Amino acid sequence: MCRNIRTLFNFEPKATDDEVRASALQFVRKISGLSAPSKANEAAFTHAVDAVTQVARDLLDSLVTTAPPRDREVEARKAKARAAKRFGLSRTRPLG
Repeated sequence: MCRNIRTLFNFEPKATDDEVRASALQFVRKISGLSAPSKANEAAFTHAVDAVTQVARDLLDSLVTTAPPRDREVEARKAKARAAKRFGLSRTRPLG
């Protein structure tokens, strides 16, 4: 999965439009193989990002769950701990 594509569902507060768009941008970059489109492809690329952003927002707004919302700070700490374990980061280096 791309670095900026993160789980956005069931957080309080809900995912911002910027977070949804950043994930859509990474998705379009991944499937197109382009990090930045040429002038010839710019309109198609931008249209795809806009469309994916809207579909992702529609999905997030329509999903339901009985699970309590997750806390962004707690999830970020867990992710940093997983990264430290996975990549063997020294405990003397700050994780934040």
